[in-house]
Amino acid sequence: MRGVAAAPGVAVGPVKWLAPAPVTSRDDPPGSDVDAEIARAEAAFEAVAGRYATQALAVAGPAADILFMTSALAGDPALLDQVRAEIRGGMPTAHAVTEAVAHFGGQLAALGGRMAERVSDLTDVGHRVVAELLGVEPPGIPSSPTPFVLAADDLAPADTAALDPAQVVGLLTVAGGPTSHTAILAKALGIPAVVAAPDAVTIATGTEVVLDGTTGVVELEPSPARRAEVLAHRERLAAAPTGPGRTADGYPVPLLANVGSGADARLAVEFGAEGVGLFRTEFLFLDRHSAPTVAEQTDVYAEVFRILGDRPVTVRTLDAGSDKPLPFLNLPAEENPALGVRGLRLRGVDEQALLDQLTAIAAAAAETGTPVAVMAPMVATAEEANYFAAHATAAGLENRGIMIEIPAAALCSDRLGAEVEFFSIGTNDLSQYLFGADRMSAALAALHDPWQPALAAAIATVVAGAEPHGVKVGVCGESASDPEFACVLVGLGVQSLSMAPRSLIAVRARLAQVTLDRCRVAAASVLAARTAHDARQAACSALGLNAR
Repeated sequence: MRGVAAAPGVAVGPVKWLAPAPVTSRDDPPGSDVDAEIARAEAAFEAVAGRYATQALAVAGPAADILFMTSALAGDPALLDQVRAEIRGGMPTAHAVTEAVAHFGGQLAALGGRMAERVSDLTDVGHRVVAELLGVEPPGIPSSPTPFVLAADDLAPADTAALDPAQVVGLLTVAGGPTSHTAILAKALGIPAVVAAPDAVTIATGTEVVLDGTTGVVELEPSPARRAEVLAHRERLAAAPTGPGRTADGYPVPLLANVGSGADARLAVEFGAEGVGLFRTEFLFLDRHSAPTVAEQTDVYAEVFRILGDRPVTVRTLDAGSDKPLPFLNLPAEENPALGVRGLRLRGVDEQALLDQLTAIAAAAAETGTPVAVMAPMVATAEEANYFAAHATAAGLENRGIMIEIPAAALCSDRLGAEVEFFSIGTNDLSQYLFGADRMSAALAALHDPWQPALAAAIATVVAGAEPHGVKVGVCGESASDPEFACVLVGLGVQSLSMAPRSLIAVRARLAQVTLDRCRVAAASVLAARTAHDARQAACSALGLNAR
């Protein structure tokens, strides 16, 4: 059966399903003391929020960021107000939580974009609060004496962040999308994942499968020979060469890592990253009621820089907004946050936050001697690019760039290229805006397949616009972690690839097997293809590989 490729790699093992969530009913007996029941609900929400925060402190990188945001959801005053109102209206306490979560989940889903991504997180909050109220275990990972493929309707951050890659060798979900929290965390953990596979509901517990997180294919009951083939492939990958990324004929392709913390930076070093192509700084701003000071930021950035040594680091300035609200920004609610005030647009709300961040990045670079570049997210026009470049220069940062994630920026890359030294293409958001498709919609997940020819055409446009100015082009979106699509990106003229650290091994190994000319032929075949499936087949043929 087919789903959507979400985290690269191939796994084999028996399927085990995530334990079900507790069920509530309007017919459950209500508590006799309304005030006591409200107090009980408040305590349950507080306990769950605390557990998310504790778990966030025990992990790092994207997992910590997502768990902190989910902790904030569990403490949302509006959600609690809705629960109180339901209880006062005579609703049983646990079912009041279910109803309130469904109410706000519907609102988030209607908003679309990144707000819709929070529905599964909110649902998990509800399940855990209900379990707390009922005194039962929340839904969780099944135990097993042997490694297995974990299947679920969808996975919440608290479940995914706690996974042991030695025990859970693959992830399969009925819902979700290739840029969902499940996908992001699976890549960070190095666990192959396939999402948006509705037919997965027919797979019985214990059924052995081969799960290919690169193609999105799930094979049921593989033959002994196929099973041995997969295990041999995993062993070869583990023994793959290290060192700088390059094609078989020696063309250099710097392979960089996406990081969000010191722990991520250490992992990047461990897996041989040649630098950092995306240093996410949001973790420093989350779960705070005031902005971090310049001194605080400088210390944290310097700590990460020291871990990376002399490897170059590209820092992305704060990518937050009303879809990832920060209390100290006091942003108004927006009907469509994915198209609202976020990224560089926050300068219109709090310009000092951007200036302070640039000052801190420059200070940390001077303190450590690390080669640092800085880039702004959500840039749409030449005026915005010029604004950012000027303020970065004023702070003492000479290597300035912008994220290309809005179609307008891709179409006008020739004009934006006159303002900065480099572009970094964020293929996750670029796909969302290019196809007008919510990244979390399982029904639209196929439009976020990196093999969609229109995405390759947009990337080719960016490369063409950058060339006359000598602007370097990299990709830091999730598509860079697909080993075969990485070859296509190189063929399109992309000069560096940045990904989750654990994805580096497979991409490095694949590039070493093909020449630059093959990459260019593969890229041309994708641009000429009619469908995403045709594009993958044609590219794999051009690369001399078999496509499943």
